[in-house]
Amino acid sequence: MPSFDTVSEANMEEVKNAITQSNKVITNRFDLKGTSAKVELKDKEREVIIYGDSEFHLDQILIEVTQTMGKRKVDVRFLDMGKVEKIGGDKVKQVIKVKNGIESDDAKKIVKIIKDSKMKVQASIQGDAVRIQGAKRDDLQAAMALLRKEMKDLPLDFNNFRD
Repeated sequence: MPSFDTVSEANMEEVKNAITQSNKVITNRFDLKGTSAKVELKDKEREVIIYGDSEFHLDQILIEVTQTMGKRKVDVRFLDMGKVEKIGGDKVKQVIKVKNGIESDDAKKIVKIIKDSKMKVQASIQGDAVRIQGAKRDDLQAAMALLRKEMKDLPLDFNNFRD
């Protein structure tokens, strides 16, 4: 029976490359020279940490990071912005989490969309992915199109397609 998995995973290699490239641009920018502006990636926790001297600097760095990720084909909907925190003196930081996997609420929403569509496919939650099975390949492609249309706030990817 043909099937595919619906997942939501950021390409961490491209995220790393975007952070490295953003750091190079930030160190050479005239308005950020001589400041504590930098971007770090905590690989194990999947967090991007932005440091700056003021909230204005954080905004400028965030713009640079999101533009660089966009150029590298990393969807910025993967980024979950945290609050701006003071870390001493007038220095500030912001923690941005890189989302991985489909949360259970979103997975339930995907299953409900598939069931309500009356298509001849079945959806089941498989950990942090949703597997969709159907008798015909055309039905699966129609399900992909439906999910892309309905779930605009979640960056979905379809992999593990089997005939």
